[in-house]
Amino acid sequence: MSVLIYTENADGKFKKSTFEAVSYARAIADQNNTNLVAISIGEVSKDELTALGKYGAEKVLNVSNAKLKNFINQAYASVIAEAAKKQGADVIVLSNSFSGRGLAPRIAVKLEAGLADGAVSLPEQGNGKFTVKKTAFSGKAFAVVELTSANKVISLTPNSYKVVEKSVTPAVEDFAAEGNASDFKAMIKEIVRSTDKVSLPDADIVVSGGRGLKGPENWGMVEELAGLLGAALACSKPVSDSGWRPHSEHVGQTGIAVSPNLYIAIGISGAIQHLAGVSSSKVIVVINKDPEAPFFKVADYGIVGDAFEVVPKLIAAIKEYKASL
Repeated sequence: MSVLIYTENADGKFKKSTFEAVSYARAIADQNNTNLVAISIGEVSKDELTALGKYGAEKVLNVSNAKLKNFINQAYASVIAEAAKKQGADVIVLSNSFSGRGLAPRIAVKLEAGLADGAVSLPEQGNGKFTVKKTAFSGKAFAVVELTSANKVISLTPNSYKVVEKSVTPAVEDFAAEGNASDFKAMIKEIVRSTDKVSLPDADIVVSGGRGLKGPENWGMVEELAGLLGAALACSKPVSDSGWRPHSEHVGQTGIAVSPNLYIAIGISGAIQHLAGVSSSKVIVVINKDPEAPFFKVADYGIVGDAFEVVPKLIAAIKEYKASL
């Protein structure tokens, strides 16, 4: 048996979350003294595919098919499930990204597999048991689930596992798979990506603003802080609903769920719906002039103060620090 990792790409390039998932899958393969097979769907260069060996993939299946150029949930799930069967893979790993959240349950159904979505650590195996720690209740809690099925599907929460280099030279093979005709009843004609921004789901640092900034005209200091930190920009739901910022930046229960290494919340009170989408962040810093703001209860660091005074001083301190390097 083996471990299969689906390696998601964006415009032919693998993202950091993909390398995290490959490293995670490699560790599971090592736990079971078996091999790791990667599968890539879409137009990806040979060099990019070979680079997966840097993180422990011993074989890479390349699915290059015009019908599968754009992401299609059902079709991709069929191809991955077919690859798992042909490779004899009993553990299938993928990133718990937007695409992964759609794929994981579909793959699990096709393989009659148990599913652990949103995993945050390696499985614990022993005495015939296979348990996985995962997020629950929109990231507000953790659950430990036991997978008792022969096949298992695990989706890894981005930024929850480190990228580990374990260099091998992988064999890159073409994998012929087209899916079923019924998989193409709903087709994606075009995907438009923001190329000038740090991707929110993959960001190591996120700087987020709320209604405390009083209006879109005051967002310049938030953008400057994010630029200095190499961070992604985000906002609360009321901000996007008011049209101050695009809905693509809305994080929370009804927006994008993020789990960066550092989340900086500026002028956000911390309603439960917002916390549901950011509570998986490793470190949370809150800047708010209201000492009773709910966000302070979950923050690792908090600054009680006016954002219009605190943020400029923070920007100045970062610039001074960078100038001294």
